[in-house]
Amino acid sequence: MHSCSLIAPAKINLYLEIIGDRPDGYHELAMILQSIALADQIDIQASSIDSIRLRCNHPQIPTDKSNLAYKAAALMTAQFPEAFIKHGGLNISINKQIPISAGLAGGSTNAAAVLLGIDLLWNLGLTQSELEELGAKLGSDVPFCIAGGTAIATGRGEQLAPLPSLDNIYIVLAKYRSLEVSTPWAYKTYRQEFSSSYIQDRESLATRAAAVHSGDMVKGILHKDTKEIAQQLHNDLEKVVLPEYPLVLQLRETLAKSGALGTMMSGSGPSIFALCESQQQAEEVKSHVRETITDQDLELFVTKLINHGIHVVSST
Repeated sequence: MHSCSLIAPAKINLYLEIIGDRPDGYHELAMILQSIALADQIDIQASSIDSIRLRCNHPQIPTDKSNLAYKAAALMTAQFPEAFIKHGGLNISINKQIPISAGLAGGSTNAAAVLLGIDLLWNLGLTQSELEELGAKLGSDVPFCIAGGTAIATGRGEQLAPLPSLDNIYIVLAKYRSLEVSTPWAYKTYRQEFSSSYIQDRESLATRAAAVHSGDMVKGILHKDTKEIAQQLHNDLEKVVLPEYPLVLQLRETLAKSGALGTMMSGSGPSIFALCESQQQAEEVKSHVRETITDQDLELFVTKLINHGIHVVSST
């Protein structure tokens, strides 16, 4: 195999609870993660030059060693040096469709696609769990992005428990192009304001993290009850992001008044999504928001929940 093309879906958080601090400096989290159809395409080709070369159609995406997709390729060359010597370098191209700095795991899903693509190109035969273990070295969202679908994530987000997949539930996704929210800032600010409510001992942390498995959101997912899922949407980071970013708050309020079943910020934002009963309703919600907020900086997408993560579309 000399090349492959992969689709790398974005993700949203249906649930995000900050439970406490971890010894490694991260937060102990309980989340429910969900893949959506909005996706990037990653093309990987073998190269005769023993180096990693990255390009992207989006001018704001770095193509140097700071890019998470580049880091994923570098990790694979370090982990499997004999395969790198045998197969040579890599040309990686990212066709970016996922909004950047949006709380949608755009960088993480690109990295996940690179891990899977190189596994195929080099015929390494890695298992999903092995790929997820490598992904965890790159970032908390990367392991989920590999398999995707619907999952409970605990720890710092890398410990995954799959749930029955939700698909063909439509959402409206909204994000101001020029607006970014720093994820480290959001978690640091939350710690400063709410650390007094953190669970302190490890046993209680584990118990609270496990409790999400029997929570109302999971029950709604098990019954594929879209209205119940919409009622149980929860994101602790809204407590610090919405007061600081009035445009995000206004966007959330506009979506909430649009007739959708439920609305919430994804991750650390600034993306807001609205869960809808049908594709038709999603289109109506999108039109309502566009009529209410005429700012051309606002991006609006109608997309849907899907039951998978990275998938290969072609290989040669």
